[in-house]
Amino acid sequence: MVSIHLDENLKYFADAFDGSLDYICREFHISGTRAAIVTMEGLVNKQTLAQSVMNPITHAAILEQDPVKKFDYLKDFVLSTVDQQEVVDYKTALNLLMSGFALLLVDGCLRILAIGVQGFSLRSISEPKSEVVQRGSREGFVESLQVNVSMIRRRMKTPLLKFERMTVGEESNTAVCLCYLRNTVSQEILSEVRNNIKSIPLKNVLAAGYLTPFIAKKKGTSIFSCVGLSERPDTICGKISEGRVAVIIDGTPNVLVVPHLFIENFQSFDDYANRPYYATFTRLIKYLAFFLAIFLPGFYVSVTTFHPELILEPLLIKIAQSETTTPFPIMLEALVIHIIYEIMREAGLRAPKSLSHAVSIVGALVIGEAAVNSGLVGAPTLMVIAVSAISSYAVPNLYESIALLRLIFIVLGGSIGFWGISLGFLFVLINICSNNLYGIPLSAPVAPFGKRGMRDVLIRSSWKKLGKSGAKIQDMPGAKLKG
Repeated sequence: MVSIHLDENLKYFADAFDGSLDYICREFHISGTRAAIVTMEGLVNKQTLAQSVMNPITHAAILEQDPVKKFDYLKDFVLSTVDQQEVVDYKTALNLLMSGFALLLVDGCLRILAIGVQGFSLRSISEPKSEVVQRGSREGFVESLQVNVSMIRRRMKTPLLKFERMTVGEESNTAVCLCYLRNTVSQEILSEVRNNIKSIPLKNVLAAGYLTPFIAKKKGTSIFSCVGLSERPDTICGKISEGRVAVIIDGTPNVLVVPHLFIENFQSFDDYANRPYYATFTRLIKYLAFFLAIFLPGFYVSVTTFHPELILEPLLIKIAQSETTTPFPIMLEALVIHIIYEIMREAGLRAPKSLSHAVSIVGALVIGEAAVNSGLVGAPTLMVIAVSAISSYAVPNLYESIALLRLIFIVLGGSIGFWGISLGFLFVLINICSNNLYGIPLSAPVAPFGKRGMRDVLIRSSWKKLGKSGAKIQDMPGAKLKG
């Protein structure tokens, strides 16, 4: 509890920050009564603090002599237009102080007034680089929780939209907000998400990925994530309208969505902004790209190693001529090229922009011209890995899983041929179909099959049909919800 003595309160805050550079305390008098304003440098707007807080307080004519009455007068009449909260314990006061609030302490009063004068720097709203669209909004989430909340509220102007604030992380005290529609969300899913977040034992939460394993609560191993991720407000609004729960984390532009279906990795906002026939065509292209990205290198290695009779004779002769000049078997070639490509990708992704072009040029020369001309790798193998790598970018949400599965299928195909490819495919299929989150199957509405949900899987039906469906995530076939 807060002390009635100003010196004890100031000593507590000074000891808590131990002379930290950004801790600022200014003492003054209010009609003969000692008072102080405590702030954190860089988190408050100094102009707002001076004009809306300090000037009104120092120029106020207060006739009351009792410190409690002076505190109430300041709160109700002098600072009535400023966002404020009354605090009676140190923990809440520290949390508000480090969130950009200014703390007003009056000697002889058992309360602290937290005044909203936040003014820290924010990144301006821009188009998300990871989810580029041709049609639709160019706005993406930023790091500020308040800005992200306002972007969703601006698109869904209904009182049924609710934001529920929580705090996670013993040391970081990161603000987390649950977002959902009260008339659409499943109360069982909402309750489980809320309980899972409350039970997170982490000391620091600095990114959305910190929360994903705790929200999923998976005991087994899942190749594909059951938790969605997006930087687009319009995408999040669409998911919320289907009964899902969005988790907004302060300090990151990525918003989590639960539950998440596997087929949603092949959907994009452009699918719903374009004509149905073109959206269907691009979606089928994405499915094809997914299978090429995972199975093409393994299939190629398997066929050339164990089943050459399946290749047309002219093509087989070309492959044989190319491989006679290389010292390594085809499986090792594929593995080496795949690993080199991943190194190049990571280097291009992490290197400064001034060096990224140099990385691309060197990579193209090394892997493209030099590797083939020197006879280290065969041109057909290089082309197969290149096609597979390009295909993986058609489904960017699944890139991490695709990269590992591609490596596994190369080993399986080069070790035991089609049997390995078949066993690997069955394992992936079983893994997808066996996973669920909060009672919603990851593979719905394909397995279990739902005719109504198939209108937005292989094909994208027109909005005349989709608009009438009113689909909710808890109504998916195979959903196991108690209420």
